[in-house]
Amino acid sequence: MSIHNRVRKIHRRNLGISDELQNAALHPVLKRIYANRQINNLSQIDYSLDRLINYNQLKGIDAAANIVADAICANQSILIVGDYDADGATSSALVVCALNSFAAANVNYLVPNRFEYGYGLTPEIVKVAREFSPQVLITVDNGISSIDGVNAAKQNNIKVVVTDHHLPGDQLPDADAIVNPNQPGCKFASKSIAGVGVAFYLMLAVRACLRERDWFNDKRPAPNMADLLDLVALGTVADVVPLDENNRILVEQGIRRMRGGKTRPGIRALFQAAGKDIRACTSTDLGFFIGPRLNAAGRLEDMSAGVECLITDSNTVAEGIAAELNNLNMQRKQIEQGMLTVALDEMNSLLDTLDTRQLQAGLCLYNSAWHQGVIGLLAARIKERFHRPVVAFANANDDAGSSEIKGSARSIPGLHIRDVLDTIATRNPGLIQKFGGHAMAAGLSLNKADFEAFKQAFEYEVESLLSADELEEVVETDGSIEPGQMSLETAEVIESAGPWGQHFPEPVFDNQFEILNWKIVGEKHLKMQLRHNEGGKAIDAIAFNTVTDDLPSFEKIHLAYRLNVNEFRNNRNLQLIVDCMSAAES
Repeated sequence: MSIHNRVRKIHRRNLGISDELQNAALHPVLKRIYANRQINNLSQIDYSLDRLINYNQLKGIDAAANIVADAICANQSILIVGDYDADGATSSALVVCALNSFAAANVNYLVPNRFEYGYGLTPEIVKVAREFSPQVLITVDNGISSIDGVNAAKQNNIKVVVTDHHLPGDQLPDADAIVNPNQPGCKFASKSIAGVGVAFYLMLAVRACLRERDWFNDKRPAPNMADLLDLVALGTVADVVPLDENNRILVEQGIRRMRGGKTRPGIRALFQAAGKDIRACTSTDLGFFIGPRLNAAGRLEDMSAGVECLITDSNTVAEGIAAELNNLNMQRKQIEQGMLTVALDEMNSLLDTLDTRQLQAGLCLYNSAWHQGVIGLLAARIKERFHRPVVAFANANDDAGSSEIKGSARSIPGLHIRDVLDTIATRNPGLIQKFGGHAMAAGLSLNKADFEAFKQAFEYEVESLLSADELEEVVETDGSIEPGQMSLETAEVIESAGPWGQHFPEPVFDNQFEILNWKIVGEKHLKMQLRHNEGGKAIDAIAFNTVTDDLPSFEKIHLAYRLNVNEFRNNRNLQLIVDCMSAAES
C-alpha cells in the first residue's frame, strides 16, 4: 500500500474574504489564503513584537522571577534541567544564555539521557543534579508531572521553579513556583506556546525584576532579549505546536533575525551543515532541516551536544558540533528507514486480506529491535500512511530481555491522544506506568507483558471515539490557481507571507494538469513535467518518497500541491511539491 493510491478526499476551503482584506494591498491569492485561515483583519498578520501577550498574564511568573532574581543577586548556584528534544535543547540554551547575560555567577544545565533516565525531573535526575550543588533548579519543557522529582529536590533544600507547557495531571508538583499556561487558573491566552516560549517569557520577567532592583548599570547593561528569538523560533517550529497569533509573532521575529545575520553561531552552523541559505530561511527550513539535526543528538546519543552547539560563541566549535549532528541525523535517517520498512511489511501483510477501511481505528506496533529514540518518527510516518492514531513501542533499554517498553504516540484530527491515554489509565489501573503529552503527540511506558492488553484497550478506546468519516483523510486545499497566477512571483509571495506551520498551514492548491513526461530521481522521488492549460508552458513538479505503485498511468492528473521556489545554481524557478495525486476527471 502507498500513501498516494490511498483514497483521500480533497476539500476546498472557501471562507469569505472580509472587507478589510479585500481592500488591502495584498496579492489576490494571498487574500484567499488568509481568509481560509480565519484572518479577518490586518492586525492578525502584524507580527510586531509590541503585539506579544504580556508575560504578567502567566500565573506564577512573578514568584518564579523573584526566586531566580534572588539567586542571581545572591550569587547562588542555578541549574537548568531540560528535555532531550529540540524544544528542550533550545529552552535550556535560552535560559543559560539569558542568565549569563544577566551576569549570573554560577549557571549550569543538565539534560537527562533518554536511554538512562527517561523524561523529566525524576528522583534519579535529582541525584545527578546534586553533583552541581544547586540552590535553585529550573525545569524547562518538563516538570509539570514531576511530582516525585520535585519532592526529592525539596528534600535536598533545592528551590524548584517549573516551566513547562505540557498538560498537567490531576496533581501538580509541590514546586516553589510553576509557570505553565496550561495549569489550572492561568489566563495566558496562548495555550499552545512551546516550552522555549515559556522559558523566554520567564526570562523577560526576570530581567524586569532585576531592573526594579537596579541590578543593571554601565558595567552590567541590561541585555536585549530579542537576541534570544532565534532560539524561540527554532524550538517553537521544531516542537510542532499550533502557530496561533502569539506563536507566529515569536517565530517570524526569530526568522527575521536569522535572515538579517543576527543569530548565534550554532544555528548558522546548522544551516551550513544542512546546505541551506540562512539569509532566505523559512519556518519550513526550521521544521524539516534544522530541527531534525538538533533532535538527532537526543534521539541517538545525548542532547548535551545540541545545547552546546546553541550556546557556544565560537564559530569553529559550532561548526564542529553541527557536523557531528549532521552525521547523527544521517544515521537517524538510516535507522528510521529500516524501522519503517519492517513496519510497512507488517502492515502490508495485514492489508493483503483487508481493505484500508477495515483496519483498526488505532494502530499499536512493537518490535524488540526498534530504536527507542526513533519510535516517535516511526509513529508519525505510519500515521501519515494510514491516517490512523499510532503508538509505536521499543524496548526501554538495549537489552532484548527488557521488561519495560516505551511508546510514542501520534494522533490525527479529532482524537486527543493524551486524553485517550488518561482514560485507558483510569479504566485499567496499573496498565500504564507513566504517560504525558499533548493532543497530537504523547509518550508512555508499559511492562512488556502488558503490551497486548494495552493494544486491545487502545483499539477499543479509539474505535469508540472516531467515526468512519474521521478515519478518511481529507486534504484541505485553498482551491485552484488560475494559469496566470501559477508563477514564481506567486510562490515568492506565499513564501514571504508566513510563518506557516501547525494550525496555520502552508497553502495547498489543487488543479488538473496534463503530464508531459516523468521520471524517478533519487531512487524514490517522482519528477514530472506538467502543463496547466492547452498551449501553456511546462511546469516542474516533484512527489517525494513515491513508491512503485504510485506512478501515474494516466495522461491527465489531479494534484493537491504546494508552490515552491526551487533554487539550483543560483537560478530560481517555480516547482510544485505534490501532496497527493489521482486521475483527472474526464
